[in-house]
Amino acid sequence: MAYCKRCGFPIADGAATCPSCGAYQNNGPEVVDNGGIGWGILGCCIPIVGLVLFLVWKDQRPRTAKAAGIGALVSVILGALWYLIVIAMGVGASLM
Repeated sequence: MAYCKRCGFPIADGAATCPSCGAYQNNGPEVVDNGGIGWGILGCCIPIVGLVLFLVWKDQRPRTAKAAGIGALVSVILGALWYLIVIAMGVGASLM
């Protein structure tokens, strides 16, 4: 015999919902959401992958999605800064 996670009403083992309050019991496996730095590095190396992972995991694994999204964002910002520096150096060299 199990108990409802929301109201504590006794329910059958493996029941998907509580007959008393109707709350979903989520009997599936626990999702690991550690927000590992590896996902951030992957997002930084391949920004489109980081963006896709962020969009796919933002509801199920928010910490991991955030790490991948931040990695992609850092990569895009660094790329934009690099292009600005190269353009500034080119303009500066052409003025001399």
